[in-house]
Amino acid sequence: MIIKDLTVEQKLRLICGKDCWSTVDFDGALPSVKMSDGPVGLRTEPIDENGNRGAAMPAVAYPSMQVLANTWDVSLAYAMGQSLADDCIERDVDLLLAPGVNIKRTPLCGRNFEYFSEDPYLAGTLAREYIRGLQENGVGACIKHYYVNNLEFDRFHRSSDVDDRTLREIYLKPFEIACAAKPVSAMCAYNRINGVYASENKKGFDILRNEFGFDGAIISDWGAVRDRCAAAKAGLDIEMPFDKTDYDKLVADYNAGKITEEEIDACAARVLGLAYKLDEMRALRSVKSTEEERAGLSAEILANGIVLLKNDMVLPLDKSASVSICGCFAKPDDINMIRGGGSSEVTRRALDMDLPVKLAERQKGKVTYEFAFRYGSADGTDDPRAAVMNAARSDVNIVCVGTGAHCEHEGADRTDVETKLPAVQERLIIETARQNPRTVVIVFAGSAIDMSAWMDAVAAIVYVGFPGEHADSIIADILTGKINPSGRLSETFVYGDWDSRSILSGRCVGVTRYAEGLDVGYRHFDTNNEPVAFAFGHGLSYSTFTYKDLNIKSKGDKLDIKFKIKNTSESDGKEVAQIYIEPIAPLVYRPKKELKAFAKVGVKAGECADIKLTLDKRAFEYYSTAIDGYKVDDGIYRVIVGASSVNIKLSAKVEIVNGVITVL
Repeated sequence: MIIKDLTVEQKLRLICGKDCWSTVDFDGALPSVKMSDGPVGLRTEPIDENGNRGAAMPAVAYPSMQVLANTWDVSLAYAMGQSLADDCIERDVDLLLAPGVNIKRTPLCGRNFEYFSEDPYLAGTLAREYIRGLQENGVGACIKHYYVNNLEFDRFHRSSDVDDRTLREIYLKPFEIACAAKPVSAMCAYNRINGVYASENKKGFDILRNEFGFDGAIISDWGAVRDRCAAAKAGLDIEMPFDKTDYDKLVADYNAGKITEEEIDACAARVLGLAYKLDEMRALRSVKSTEEERAGLSAEILANGIVLLKNDMVLPLDKSASVSICGCFAKPDDINMIRGGGSSEVTRRALDMDLPVKLAERQKGKVTYEFAFRYGSADGTDDPRAAVMNAARSDVNIVCVGTGAHCEHEGADRTDVETKLPAVQERLIIETARQNPRTVVIVFAGSAIDMSAWMDAVAAIVYVGFPGEHADSIIADILTGKINPSGRLSETFVYGDWDSRSILSGRCVGVTRYAEGLDVGYRHFDTNNEPVAFAFGHGLSYSTFTYKDLNIKSKGDKLDIKFKIKNTSESDGKEVAQIYIEPIAPLVYRPKKELKAFAKVGVKAGECADIKLTLDKRAFEYYSTAIDGYKVDDGIYRVIVGASSVNIKLSAKVEIVNGVITVL
C-alpha cells in the first residue's frame, strides 16, 4: 500500500492505534505493528478477542537501566539490546518501547531507574548501542520520552520551562546521539515543553526529523494526546492506544477543515513506512540465544554494573571469616523489593534470590542470617536484637537494605525523605555497625540514596541497583573476590536534603522552571566546588591503577588521545577511563568540565593497557542562541583524563584557532 491507495477515512483511521498494543492492518491488507513495554525485560500482555488485556507473561528479567549505565560498557548495551530482541522474536513483538534517555535532572524523579544518566553523552552513547543491538536483530526500537520529562509528579499537565541552549546541550543531546543508530520510532512525553504539550510540539518534532536525522514514526505515550488534530498537525504520527472519542473528534475536525489531507498524508505515510520497515526487518530475525543464556547476560551486566562505593580493607571477604547477614533484601519474598514500579515491571520467571545461601557456599557455611525488618517496621516474628548480637559475634557484618517499587515508580516522584532509606533500615545499619565496625552495606535502589546518616560508620558500601536474574550469585562472587567490581556511578550521590538545592528552584503549580540551566548533576557540583558523597564516574576496584604517558596529537579538527593504564595490583581488573573537556576563559558561560569520551578496559595484574580515544571538534562546541546553532570558539581548552569527574589523573592543554586544534 501507498498513500494514494487509501481513502481519507482509512488514513484517518491509520494514524490512530488499532487497540492497546498494535496498529491498524485493514484486515490483513497492511502489516500490523505489535508493540510491547520492556526496557529491562519484555512485558507482553495477551489481548483476548474482546480487546481485554491479560496479565503480563513471565520473561527474562534484566537489571534496571541505571545498572546498565553503571557498567559504562557499550558492548553490554549492545548485547542487552540484542538479547531483548530474542525475547521479542519469541513473543512475536515487532517494536520494543525502549530505551528511555531522559536526563536524571534530580534524584527525586520516580522513574530514574529506567533512565541512563545525568550526563547526555553517556546516556546517548549507551542508548545508541542498545538500539543497534535491537534493530540489527530485526526488532524495532522506540526512543523515549521526547522530551524534557524529568519528573513524574503532575506529568500530564506540568510544563518544563527550559531555555534553548539548555534544551540543546542537556535534554535533547542524548536523543541526538542515539539517533545515529536510526531508531524506527520515537515516543513523545506527557508533559508540556515551554507551555506546549509534547504531543503537539512541532518545534521539537522538526528538530528530531530535520536536524537529528530521525526518519521514523513518532508515537504518543499511552494517553499523551490531548487534541488529535493538533498533534497530527504538529507531526505526531500514531496515537496509542486507540481512543474512539479522539478518533471521532479527529474525523470531525477534518470535516470542519481544521486539518488538511496533506497533513494527514504526512502522518499516514510515516505509519505505512514503519509498518513496512518492520515487516522487512522480520527477515533479519533469528533467535541467537536461549532464555538461560539471556539470564546469563543479565548476570554479566550486573557483575559489571555493581558499584563498590567504599571499602576500608574489609572486601573481598577472607575465606575464613564468619559473616552475619541481616535485612530482608538479602532474601526478598516480594519482587517489588528489587525493582521499580510502572510500565517497566517484568513478571520474573522466578524469585529465587537467596544471598545467605549463596554466601554460605563460598564461606564454608560460616554465615548467619537474621531477617530484622521489612521496610518501615520489624516483622512480627522477627527480633532486631538478634541481628545486633549476630553482628557482635561475627568477623564481618552485612546489612542488606533498599527501596523498591513502593518508593520508586512511574507516576509519582520520591519525596525528599524517600531519598533516605527507611528509618528502621538506617537504625539497623547504625546499631549493628556500632557493635561491628567491619560492616558492609549492600544497597538495592534505583537511584541515588542519601547515605550521610551512616556512611562514615561502616567499612564498605556496595551499590547494586535493581538487579536482574542470578543476582545472589553475582553479589556473593563480588563479596568474596571471585568477581572484581568494575561499576562506576552514572549519577552523582550528594549529601543531605535534595530539595534545598538550586536545581529545584522555580517549582510552582503547573510549571517547573529549569533555573539551574546547564548545571545539571556533576556540572553543578564541579563548577561550584561543592563536595559530594560520591562523584559522577566514581567506583572502586580490588585492583589499583596508575595512568601515565599521555600523548595527544592533532589532526586538523580532531585529536588522537593516547595514554596507558597500569594495573599495579595482584588482581586482574577493569578500569573506566573518562575524558573531560574544560574551557579556559570561555566567551560564554560553560560548566567547569564535561564528559566527552570514555573507555572501559580490562587490565591484567601487573600489566598495562594502551588506551586510544579520538575527539573531533564537536567535543568543544556549545549551542549559541545568537546563531541558533552549535559553534566552537577559538581559545584554550584543557583535556582531562580522569577516573571520575573529580579524580583527575592526567591533563594537557590544546588551543583552537579558526577550527584548527594545536597541542600546547
